[in-house]
Amino acid sequence: MVHYRHLADLNRANNFPLPENPLLSITRCDKTCTIGDREFTSDFYMIGFKKLKAGVFKYGRTNYDNQSGSMYFSSPRQIIEMKGLEFEEDGFLLFLHEDYLNGHPLYAEITKYHFFDYEVNEALHLSPREEQIMWELYHKIETEYNGTQDEYSRNIILGHISSMLQYSQRFYKRQFINRATLSGKTVSRFNETLANYFKEGSIEDKGLPTVNYMAEQLHLSPRYLSDLLKQETGKTAIELIHIYLISQAKNLLRSADQRVAEIAYLLGFENLPYFSRLFKKEVGMSPNQYKKMA
Repeated sequence: MVHYRHLADLNRANNFPLPENPLLSITRCDKTCTIGDREFTSDFYMIGFKKLKAGVFKYGRTNYDNQSGSMYFSSPRQIIEMKGLEFEEDGFLLFLHEDYLNGHPLYAEITKYHFFDYEVNEALHLSPREEQIMWELYHKIETEYNGTQDEYSRNIILGHISSMLQYSQRFYKRQFINRATLSGKTVSRFNETLANYFKEGSIEDKGLPTVNYMAEQLHLSPRYLSDLLKQETGKTAIELIHIYLISQAKNLLRSADQRVAEIAYLLGFENLPYFSRLFKKEVGMSPNQYKKMA
């Protein structure tokens, strides 16, 4: 698998113009915008907007699902494949070397944008108004990128990229709300999956359910699942798992004759102090104190 450390190598290998800046490359895609004929990794963040008509586009574990008007985000060292892409209309690709962010507030801020870890089928689908906003920001980046570089250029470009990411965060929240309306509350399916996990005795064989397991069962990436649940409930996936486990623990502590340690083990906790800390955090008292109230 090819790994690109330098933007010039990526552009040269794909017949793109050499980048104006060794750490930043922007490419306008008209009819095609293919990068290589096989999977690759890089040291770059990628932000792309595409209305795809044909071809293979993949990052994470899944293929592009042929919905149009989408934005995609990938982080350094993520496996990407783009082959034979054809577009309904213009798109763009922006590659940003992680070193370009050094010393700028975006260096820390970019790690807070979970959508860089989403799967391709969780792309951001834009409305016409949202598309216009993104294109306006892209044109500002393009103008500065192709202009005379000076001491202000980097901060101006990163400011526009920061705005693009903030708008993307806003638009994703709109998408979460629309998704819930169309496909039902994710939290209901999440809780149903948790209940089945216990009912089927999986906890005895596999231990505590993980966010990765829950995401796989719901056909979502762990980051997307947590963000979607946070939008619906104010709680992340791991917090909801803990709430469910403590609910089960409270029931057993009130109705069963087992000792606290036995109940903790029954619920998949091999570490009793961890179970006790989690219980006290959620309930406000220790498991032993709660059991004595029964």
